[in-house]
Amino acid sequence: MLSLIVTNCSFKPVVKHHGVPFLEKKQALLIVNKSNKNDIRKLLGYPSTKSKFDDDIWIYIERKQTQSKVKNLGKMKIFKNDVLVLQIDNYGVLKKKDFYNKDDMNDVRIVKSSTKDAYNRDSFVYDFLSSMRQKANDPLGRRVKKREEISQR
Repeated sequence: MLSLIVTNCSFKPVVKHHGVPFLEKKQALLIVNKSNKNDIRKLLGYPSTKSKFDDDIWIYIERKQTQSKVKNLGKMKIFKNDVLVLQIDNYGVLKKKDFYNKDDMNDVRIVKSSTKDAYNRDSFVYDFLSSMRQKANDPLGRRVKKREEISQR
């Protein structure tokens, strides 16, 4: 029974891979002003993403994750995150390439504080905007009259 448990356990970490494998090595084979769209597709395949504003910008991604230590309760940890951005001219020739790795990523901190309301229910601005909203919803004042009639009954 013990040998069955030991043989099924693996000491290698589980790695989840997403995108183009060996992107860093493959991008070195692309030559600016010489490689064309066909060369790029043959080497890297179709792009992960194309630019929304310009179809001549292709983006390739490689991302590897593994489970972190037991103390972090098995959360996934990124240990490789590469992005290749290719700019292609109107003739299909590679004009520019930018390669970014995990070290180039910006550490973005999100502020948890929020802004306070500038207007409270007792302010002049709140009263003014409320009356404007009421006039926009009921310009002839008919709803208010109906409510008064119902409340008097």
